[in-house]
Amino acid sequence: MRVYYFDIRDGVPLRDRHGLEFATLAEAIRHSKDLAQRIRSDQRAGVGDRYIAVIDESGTELHREPVHYPTA
Repeated sequence: MRVYYFDIRDGVPLRDRHGLEFATLAEAIRHSKDLAQRIRSDQRAGVGDRYIAVIDESGTELHREPVHYPTA
């Protein structure tokens, strides 16, 4: 199992200091999608350029999951 961190990034980043263990990157990405959906459904979350960054133990960003999708 590897530890993945889920930072929320926008104008002021929110660092995940604890992380969660997942067997695969795919599982960690699914978790980031769930987190983004929960934030998206919160009326207080607002809109903007916000995403969840999936970070591995070495500090490498492996995936970005948008919280709010850009509007055209």
